[in-house]
Amino acid sequence: MNEILTGRRLAVLRRNTDPRLEWLCAQIARNRFLPVPPPDRVFIGDGDFRAIGAEFLRHFVRVGGLKPKHRVLEIGCGIGRMAVPLTQYLDSSYDGVDIVEDGIRWCAETITPAYPEFRFRTLDVANALYNPGGAEDAAQTRLPFPDGGHDFVILTSVITHLRTAETVRYAAEIARVLKPGGRCFLSLFLVDARARDGIAKKTARPAFFEAAGPEFIADEANPNAAVAYSESFLLDTFAEQGLRPARPVLRGHWSGQRNAENFQDLLVLEKEAAR
Repeated sequence: MNEILTGRRLAVLRRNTDPRLEWLCAQIARNRFLPVPPPDRVFIGDGDFRAIGAEFLRHFVRVGGLKPKHRVLEIGCGIGRMAVPLTQYLDSSYDGVDIVEDGIRWCAETITPAYPEFRFRTLDVANALYNPGGAEDAAQTRLPFPDGGHDFVILTSVITHLRTAETVRYAAEIARVLKPGGRCFLSLFLVDARARDGIAKKTARPAFFEAAGPEFIADEANPNAAVAYSESFLLDTFAEQGLRPARPVLRGHWSGQRNAENFQDLLVLEKEAAR
């Protein structure tokens, strides 16, 4: 299931894009009436706020299979870069959680008044990079949502800031909140044989080095800054929770893959119907 899509297959995928989706994403990217947070409140991610959000909406729909009727949960919603374009697509509800209170405050003050079905809440979970004083241990946290309440869970560059015990815990929580047949979309760094070769040759970016266990770390002094995982470990971890790849992994630019869809790898998991 984890084959690399070749340039030819990517070209086929692009030709199959729904023109209505392309139109919507183009409208979102240039719609100056959609809100953008002020620069001093942007704590993660650079580049064009609307254009990047539109790009990921395209990924959610085309790669992940997101439908307007889906109930969405975004873990690590930050300053609403994914939520803003989703307001133009979803007919159902959206829940966003993050450990940075200021980002949640901006989303709640700016997005929810216009879109009441878009709700945001802070999780006071400790993270050495983004919330070092957090009250909750990420390795034991429980998401404030009922079992099986969401159709689609999003984590863009979240696993890239979690250590092993935290990742294992989030895998269990994602499985718990997803309904059977629901999907999880992740952007992350997955280390397969090709990526391992790039890391060894120092051509991968970030320049990871192998740490203890399944992790690859880019900054030894600040491990949460960028974490990559052994692909076999991570897929096994999710499989133990009944979450299996719904489609081949889309490799990112970071490890040297040409014709990539995104900088990071894109992984779509589906929860087993029996769970």
